[in-house]
Amino acid sequence: MKKIFLLLVLWTSSVTVRSQNVKHILPTKPQIEWSEAEIGVMYHLDMQVFEPTYLFREDWNYQPDVSKFNPTELDTDQWLKSAKAAGAKYAVLVAKHCSGFSLWPTSAHDYSVKNVPWKNGKGDIVKDFIASCKKYGIKPGLYASASVNAYFQVNNPGRVLSGNQEDQEKYKQIVRTQLTELWTQYGELFEIWFDGGVLPPDKGGIEMLSLLKKYQPKAAAFQGPYGYENNIRWVGNENGVAPYPCWSQADSTTSATGLIQIKGLNGSPDGAFWCPGEADFPLRKHAFLGGWFWKEGEEDKIRSLEDLKSRYNETVGRNTNMLLGVVVDDRGLVPDADVNRLKEFGDQVDKRFSKLLGSTSGKGLNTLTVQFAKPQNIRDVIIQEDIALGQRVREYALYGQRKGDWQRIAEGSSIGHKRIESLQEGDFDAIKLVIEKSAGSPMIKNLACY
Repeated sequence: MKKIFLLLVLWTSSVTVRSQNVKHILPTKPQIEWSEAEIGVMYHLDMQVFEPTYLFREDWNYQPDVSKFNPTELDTDQWLKSAKAAGAKYAVLVAKHCSGFSLWPTSAHDYSVKNVPWKNGKGDIVKDFIASCKKYGIKPGLYASASVNAYFQVNNPGRVLSGNQEDQEKYKQIVRTQLTELWTQYGELFEIWFDGGVLPPDKGGIEMLSLLKKYQPKAAAFQGPYGYENNIRWVGNENGVAPYPCWSQADSTTSATGLIQIKGLNGSPDGAFWCPGEADFPLRKHAFLGGWFWKEGEEDKIRSLEDLKSRYNETVGRNTNMLLGVVVDDRGLVPDADVNRLKEFGDQVDKRFSKLLGSTSGKGLNTLTVQFAKPQNIRDVIIQEDIALGQRVREYALYGQRKGDWQRIAEGSSIGHKRIESLQEGDFDAIKLVIEKSAGSPMIKNLACY
């Protein structure tokens, strides 16, 4: 790389800065580590993979026989190797989805791997998954739906269909037992997923907050219980599109199901809680059960590389983590076509950000400039705040210089952990970031040009 000259301009009078006595809402250490991970994957494997006609809400009295679950070639190393190739830093296993079938030998009931042909009932997919995460240096997460369980005839948001109080109490004990098992038997978890939120005790749910704090106090919790300090929030759709601006702070989180698109989940720059967004979406688009589960003959539903590039821009590039749903087939493997696309995506991201042309940083500075020794074709500019000190920037603009003249080439509001501005403007002699409004002194951790 040719020698780069970096120029810092210390101040511009046009910037609006709020009082330096602003009280900043700050993230916890687990929330910072979670934001830095940026990309995760999620694996689904349930009864529908072996019996695709099974739709529990059409007949609550029918459950596939437990013997149908038989992924004879199951290999969690293969799963996590493909996640690593995609650039994922964390992975979430759906340990129990809506059928009620459990991927670990739970003591709570018999509808689990302890009564299947696979490994003669001696297997534990959760255990294997955690071991594979450690092997490939990927941080593990678990999802066990408390809101829906067809085996016990429980529907969203976690209430028994019978309406019987005794049945509700029995189900609460099932949930408590299973979550205690998952949170105590497999080590420290990076993320815990509560799809659809958490039913509070006064509505029939368990006392989730104290259980979570007791057993997994360092885990980030997607739609976790109110009052948990490491919560993260849903962005309102399963399309891999975070709204913009997407602030790390929020006044509340949503308890809605992932099947309904909700507007207004941008968060708030002055929100009372640090609760950053996570955008979950399936690799297979418009496919079986939303694309979250495998069905034979749907390889044509796999998202294109260009689509995944857009999803990356509209999640990671908008201060939001990207959680990509990956199917597991009836063999117990991620299909070859999906594995290949994951690797292609990881390679593309690596290539896209492989040629750093210049970078700088600055604390308390409202103008930062990267000057080049000769004109450079800048395609992407990454801006990052030091979120350990809060999300302070409210409005910014990017300028590009050609032959001494500056022109405004991009503008925005939320930066947070990461904002990516993709440019189509050609060559520049320099790139300048101007913070036009901020709450207190801006703390720019990184301004990088690629």
